[in-house]
Amino acid sequence: MLLVSCLLLALLLDLLFQEPARYHPLVGFGNLASWLEKQLNSDSVKREAGCLKGRFYGLVAWCLAVVPLTLLFFWLESLIADSEALQLLLGGLMLYLAVGWQSLLSHGLAIAKPLAAGRLDDARQAVGMIVSRDTRELGEHDIGSAATESMLENGADAIFSAIFWFCLLGIPGVVLYRLSNTLDAMWGYKNERYLQFGWAAARIDDLLNFIPARLTALSYALMGQTRIAFAAWRQQAGNWKSPNAGPVMAAGAGAINVSLGGAAVYHGQLQQRPQLGPETGDSAGAESIRNACTLVNRVLLLWVFVILIAGLIMALAPSITARGVSL
Repeated sequence: MLLVSCLLLALLLDLLFQEPARYHPLVGFGNLASWLEKQLNSDSVKREAGCLKGRFYGLVAWCLAVVPLTLLFFWLESLIADSEALQLLLGGLMLYLAVGWQSLLSHGLAIAKPLAAGRLDDARQAVGMIVSRDTRELGEHDIGSAATESMLENGADAIFSAIFWFCLLGIPGVVLYRLSNTLDAMWGYKNERYLQFGWAAARIDDLLNFIPARLTALSYALMGQTRIAFAAWRQQAGNWKSPNAGPVMAAGAGAINVSLGGAAVYHGQLQQRPQLGPETGDSAGAESIRNACTLVNRVLLLWVFVILIAGLIMALAPSITARGVSL
């Protein structure tokens, strides 16, 4: 039941305080990652596109950034193994720092409100804070599509993957995941600067998200319009450029019956992206953003319930086994 208590504490802290506005540990980690990248991703490495040198230095940088901190928290967890109170406090705090539940919802609603009121400039500014595509010329549908896609994809990245790794490997697991995911966000771009150097960070993040992304997609389907979600997942997930975002976004779009994907401008270049969700689904807009937020909340409730039941079963199993042996 300690695992359940840590999860509930983390969600309570997130509900009350959201992400720390100042002095978030990930800011310091980001500064460390930027310094490492400047030291190891030299001009000569960038110029030698396609060689193993850039990938090797990127892997070294990833190891220097992630491994020592993960081992540190592995040691700390073993140090407090005899105190459930300290495990609860440290586990709840670290999971709270890794989960961006209320922050994600706040960003979504900050886009949906001005979009519903017809204040497109405010909506463009708000959506520009959470997506990498160009937002200056986006219309109502495009803003709604960008925000809805972000809510669905980041539901997996910011919430459910972190919970999965905490359940699987405890405090070191969630530290490993969150630091790796942060490096992917910083280094995982396919441009001249990061194409080789960021390869390891992107591939490791893909690996860490592989199972939780599919659990998220399954959860989206179960908590939404299940038949449409499974059909979209089966038909569209493989068309998406990301092996993990595809299942999550396809199933999520089907679950809320919205049509996503299509053209978008990234760094001045127009990209035609595959269809997500049913072609005859609802048009993206303020309502689809709210629906995506509601879906994330439903899935979070489902995960808490499943983890709680699993915790109760594990807690009762020894006494049931002992009773069976005595009989």
